[in-house]
Amino acid sequence: MTANHRQPVALNKAYRLLNHGPTVLVSAAHGGKRNIMAAAWAMPLDFDPPKVAVVLDKSTWTRELLEGAGAFALQVPVRAQLDLTETLGNSSGREIVEKSGHDKFAAYGLSTFAGTATDAPLLEGCAAWLECRLLPEPAIQQRYDLFLGEVIAAQADERVFSNGRWHFEGHDELRTLHHVAGGHFIIDGEAVDARPLQRPPR
Repeated sequence: MTANHRQPVALNKAYRLLNHGPTVLVSAAHGGKRNIMAAAWAMPLDFDPPKVAVVLDKSTWTRELLEGAGAFALQVPVRAQLDLTETLGNSSGREIVEKSGHDKFAAYGLSTFAGTATDAPLLEGCAAWLECRLLPEPAIQQRYDLFLGEVIAAQADERVFSNGRWHFEGHDELRTLHHVAGGHFIIDGEAVDARPLQRPPR
């Protein structure tokens, strides 16, 4: 559980929670229903106010709930959630509800906590959580399946993100996931700082 380690993240640093290109889990709730799915295509768009983009296929139930609610959340899953992330990305919340009467959260025994700015359920155990207000762009949503959101609240696990930086040393189970294809992921590795090269004198 990460409740004791969650801390607010300054919104002008929220883009850094996604800047290393992790796979994300997208959740939304509307009309008494909720769902969560995996998405490999998500990215930060702006600093102030912070904005993000995520691609959601027209067939997904999460997309329908997101559009109805006008809000959603992005979660950054970790190595310990590898199999869960793959499962959430390859199961239909709508089908699970129709067949069992339970949503994905109940079906897989997922623990959640309430956010501070939206009704989207936030999944315990992740490394970061970004709550977003949908910025409606019907034309690009329909044509490109691309959804834009303004980040209105953000939290991160202080063991691996603090002072605006990721640092995974000593917490391998909290390293983030980077989906390649077909259930294959790369785990985030060593963090290093670059130094600008000096131009040689002419």
